[in-house]
Amino acid sequence: MSETLDKRDFDILCAIAEHETFSNETIHEATEIPKSTVHYRIQSMKEDGVIQNDLFELDREKIGLEITIISEVWAEFGEGYHDEVGEKLSEVEGVNQVYFTMGDTDFIVIARLTSRDMVERLVEDYESIDEISRTSSKFAISTIKEDVGIGSLRDYELETLLSGLDIS
Repeated sequence: MSETLDKRDFDILCAIAEHETFSNETIHEATEIPKSTVHYRIQSMKEDGVIQNDLFELDREKIGLEITIISEVWAEFGEGYHDEVGEKLSEVEGVNQVYFTMGDTDFIVIARLTSRDMVERLVEDYESIDEISRTSSKFAISTIKEDVGIGSLRDYELETLLSGLDIS
């Protein structure tokens, strides 16, 4: 297998993320991809380092999630606002982590994205949340340390991942 992933690879990765298993049978049932193909593709992705181990950890760059945005979010204070706003933030596509914080900032949000267009949509999605009064986002230049699990694929629509890599 080459370093280039295709739609079938992403179908398999998303099924692994959803079902948290490498079972050829389970992935076949979820994707309708033949079991032998599932087995071969999973082995190839392991050999190529896309799937880094049996703990479902991914190399985000190899699946196109190369842009990390760290956002500070200020929200309008009110009873239970941290639950309500936190939930809305967590539903934004590409958002992997949401933290309610002490201090001047209400939330820290971390998103992994595929393109500048996706960054623009992220900002627009933040702006569409009425309770948010202000945001300040930073682009991470490089990653020093990060623990990544395959479950993070559940934060994306398959079509978004594929379009970010020009895969049809």
